[in-house]
Amino acid sequence: MKNFSTVVSRAAAVALLAAAAASPAQAATCAFRPNAPDQHVVVKGDTLWDISGTFLQNPWCWPQVWGMNRDEIRNPHWIYPGQIIYFDRARGRLSLNRPGSEGSNSGDGANLPLTKLSPQLRTESLDRDAIQAIPAGQIEPYLTQPLVVEPGVLARAPRIVAAQEGRVYLGTGDRVYVVGQLGGVRNFQVFRPGGALRDPVTRKVLAHEATYLGSVSLDIEAKPGVDAHAFRVTETKQEIGVGDLLVPLPPPPVRNYMPHAPLQAVDARVMSIHSGVTHAGQSQVVTVNRGSLDGLDVGSVLELYHLGKKVADPARRGIFRNKERIKLPDEQYGSLFIFRVFNKVSYGLIMQVTAPVEIGDVARSPEAATE
Repeated sequence: MKNFSTVVSRAAAVALLAAAAASPAQAATCAFRPNAPDQHVVVKGDTLWDISGTFLQNPWCWPQVWGMNRDEIRNPHWIYPGQIIYFDRARGRLSLNRPGSEGSNSGDGANLPLTKLSPQLRTESLDRDAIQAIPAGQIEPYLTQPLVVEPGVLARAPRIVAAQEGRVYLGTGDRVYVVGQLGGVRNFQVFRPGGALRDPVTRKVLAHEATYLGSVSLDIEAKPGVDAHAFRVTETKQEIGVGDLLVPLPPPPVRNYMPHAPLQAVDARVMSIHSGVTHAGQSQVVTVNRGSLDGLDVGSVLELYHLGKKVADPARRGIFRNKERIKLPDEQYGSLFIFRVFNKVSYGLIMQVTAPVEIGDVARSPEAATE
């Protein structure tokens, strides 16, 4: 048993609970598990994905059950250890109030308890305690390091052209000289481009893998008549050298997001598996050949499929047997949680799978979400 806490205004709470009762369409596509418990108490270490799976057959259905709009999905209500989620079986909904209580019976949510917070004092404490949507430790490097660099970024990236006292490789505190447009940015990450990420279908290069080397900070911007900016190395993960490229330090990553079906139908392919292996399992990270331009956003859930094979028709004989081949259906075998999105490429964490993930596998919108 686990527990769940949400900090909302009265208006938000009313909207959530009023929309929680599933419509007939939702009932068909976002059904509760037959063995769903009567209540669930969230404890430290829980994830939103696990809690969703406790009640729902499809964890990505959580926003529909709670009636969340797109803004609420992008900025979800925090969930904390200590609260209880109740399954109101009679009304087919989840509630923060025990079924049959005054707040639960109120149709307009007028009796929902209110929690008044000081945004500057309480929020910081609550954010630290909030549970994550998925295990944060498994995706942390992919949130903060430029491991995928798209062609446009690669072409205009500032580059290191010289080092302090002619050094070949640099460490923390060393001076480096950089040419290129900074765009008003002072803090950068240093990377070295690697292999191309090609679309498994079109074979077009969508992005490049990148090795994260460290970070640098601007000391002196180039003045008229000077071509290079002076930077100081502030962190090193690997040796930094002349020719390495810079990318602006990304904003703090979104660390708590709501699992949901994509806003539009997405048909993607697994493009690469981290560490260069050919097969992946649960809790490993893959890239797919779709991004924000294709309708993916942080928290989108895709279903994984092995492509259906083509087999010979056993009813055909002789030379015609192999010409008349039958396409078998794609086999669904797991889920992929999208946690970082670029224009044409996204990172996904493999959730439940019953078979290994392979490069070229299909990752598409949940069928129930598009019916």
